[in-house]
Amino acid sequence: MAGLTLRNVGKTYGAVEVITGLNLDVVDGEFLVLVGPSGCGKSTLLRMIAGLEEVTEGTIAIGDRIVNDLAPSKRQLSMVFQSYALYPHMSVKKNLAFGLQNQKMSKAEIEEKVLNAARILQIEQLLHRKPRQLSGGQKQRVAIGRSIVREPHLFLFDEPLSNLDAELRVQMRVELASLYKRLKTTMIYVTHDQVEAMTLASRIVVLRNGVIEQVGRPQDLYKRPANLFVAGFIGSPKINMLPAVLDQSGGTARLTLGDFGDVELKALATADRAITVCVRPEAMKVGMGEIRTTGTIQLVEYLGSEMLVHFTTASGQALLLHGGGETELDYEPGQEVNIGFNRADMHFFDASESRVEIAG
Repeated sequence: MAGLTLRNVGKTYGAVEVITGLNLDVVDGEFLVLVGPSGCGKSTLLRMIAGLEEVTEGTIAIGDRIVNDLAPSKRQLSMVFQSYALYPHMSVKKNLAFGLQNQKMSKAEIEEKVLNAARILQIEQLLHRKPRQLSGGQKQRVAIGRSIVREPHLFLFDEPLSNLDAELRVQMRVELASLYKRLKTTMIYVTHDQVEAMTLASRIVVLRNGVIEQVGRPQDLYKRPANLFVAGFIGSPKINMLPAVLDQSGGTARLTLGDFGDVELKALATADRAITVCVRPEAMKVGMGEIRTTGTIQLVEYLGSEMLVHFTTASGQALLLHGGGETELDYEPGQEVNIGFNRADMHFFDASESRVEIAG
């Protein structure tokens, strides 16, 4: 196993800057997930680590060895792509063994490594099938198995589940989490799906425009987002964002929160008057909360064990409530209800979109 160190890493394509002065330390044995919107540079960063893209500036080190000029085959890592890239004319067993045969390993050693990987991934019964005889989930397990047989110091995953249907994605997330616990090898995983990030990661790196916005444990990013972008990106369904005006003159703090009226609160560590207040949909309650207003229901999404209720306030502010599906109340579009939340549920962000804490 090996950790990973990136120092002032940059990548440009001509005049286009994709990654800017990026610094990151990946701890030996952790499961790190890179997330962000399309075009943020997460796959480019992964490919630079793999050696498939040149580093424009900065250094990448695997363990204590700088690998900028090292060929991908010499970096002791293995990469699983979005496409399975299996050889269609070879059996599963031959697909797993092919890379080892190119390394001139003995037949006995290849057999041992292939059977061990098959046991780990529970695909022993598939070894004599061709890829066309496999389901999408089985093909992805074979692609992962092809990485396992190489016994790399570092696993790289580039959106490996994006081609699977919803049910298989959930199944494969569980299998990947189990695989990580068994192998205890450093894994770096790229996805645009923040649900995958939250359920798999030891730590998450949130990227935007080639810059790291925040690094932390899933629960830390969810409970204490560093800025408005992270608050909006992490969490499903998306957080409610409310424009507000803060008046802290005279030693008191008063927040004018649109349809929710004026709210007294403790002083905030900011001199800005225009701020944004964010409230998670699951913190919104019907007929409850210290801070309330009236909303008109626009849409109700019953999802079995949970429910999403879309509201608009008198001024047209859109709000979302996320609650349990088991309720005695029947919500209907056009219905007016009281909705609210508590002071403790609020996240504050200043005019620069940075997180603001309560002063003192």
